[in-house]
Amino acid sequence: MEIRQVLYKDEYWDKLIDFVKNSSWRESPIIAKNWEKNNFLDWERIFVAIEDNNIAGHCSLNEKDSVPDVEYTPYIQAVFVNEQFRGKRLSEKLILCAMSYAKTLGFEKVYIVSDHKNFYEKYGFIKIDEGNDYRGELQSIFVQKIQ
Repeated sequence: MEIRQVLYKDEYWDKLIDFVKNSSWRESPIIAKNWEKNNFLDWERIFVAIEDNNIAGHCSLNEKDSVPDVEYTPYIQAVFVNEQFRGKRLSEKLILCAMSYAKTLGFEKVYIVSDHKNFYEKYGFIKIDEGNDYRGELQSIFVQKIQ
């Protein structure tokens, strides 16, 4: 399993967009549409897990997330692992890769917005806040200090 950064029109770009469009997660159509627009800040990145030339999962590091009007940044978002690769802590590997990259940018903390209970806590994240996302759904905001 390899984790790598994928930038607009890189070798895996089109494969990534197809993967996101066809994944089972309800957020996938929104993520695919946003990523296709390539409206990334210079430092924002997508991280992809690849096995046998196939995409197994992804996450990204972005300035903002779905809860508006909060001061936190950067966010690890769009954490998704294809069903056949779950249970192997691939989410953790993706998150650690994004955190490592955030550290090179000088960030001391990263944040995650999620409605999952007891998921990100097992990776060391602590709930610090909550707010309504663009759908009006209550989300938790988690933080972790980068080691």
